[in-house]
Amino acid sequence: MESVRSDPAGVAGESALTVKILVAGGFGVGKSTLVSAVSEIRPLRTEEALTEKSIGIDDTTAVSQKTTTTVAMDFGRITLPNGLVLFVFGTPGQDRFWFMWDELAKGALGAVVLVDTRRLADCFASVDYFERRGVPFIIGVNQFDGAGRHTADQVRDALDLSPDVPVINCDVRERESAKQVLIALVEHIMRSMSGRRDPVSY
Repeated sequence: MESVRSDPAGVAGESALTVKILVAGGFGVGKSTLVSAVSEIRPLRTEEALTEKSIGIDDTTAVSQKTTTTVAMDFGRITLPNGLVLFVFGTPGQDRFWFMWDELAKGALGAVVLVDTRRLADCFASVDYFERRGVPFIIGVNQFDGAGRHTADQVRDALDLSPDVPVINCDVRERESAKQVLIALVEHIMRSMSGRRDPVSY
């Protein structure tokens, strides 16, 4: 993997190996929460309050307590135990902001697609986007209160995923859980780039 030479946060050491990854998924699935949970710097967030104009456009049925939405991106940074630095970009979830995805995806080596099992269809666009572009991705099943629990194979079948796409249960409110999702993504990227199928330790 090549080092990302630009450092948007201005905090990575000159010799650090840095990797850009994306966090995608539907509206209200936990993308901003994951970035905030793992970031070792103050995360950059571009959130705006939900207003009456979003009624009928943003479906908040399953996330009734959500009062803001990402309109551009979230950005955070985390250093893994082996010294690898991840630049983590959260994408906006609503389809009216999808025009920004191509710019955000430039230089990204992989992605996490977060899903809410109560609203699996909301992640279809993200899955299709990365599949069509050949970008390695994993599925992070965010454990919402009241959501049913499903096996990885059940989720994989419901999303019609390739058998080699990892499906990870997580609670992105917890830093360690969110961090393990990113580690699983890095392992998947390494296997995808090298053709290996055995786990990579981090």
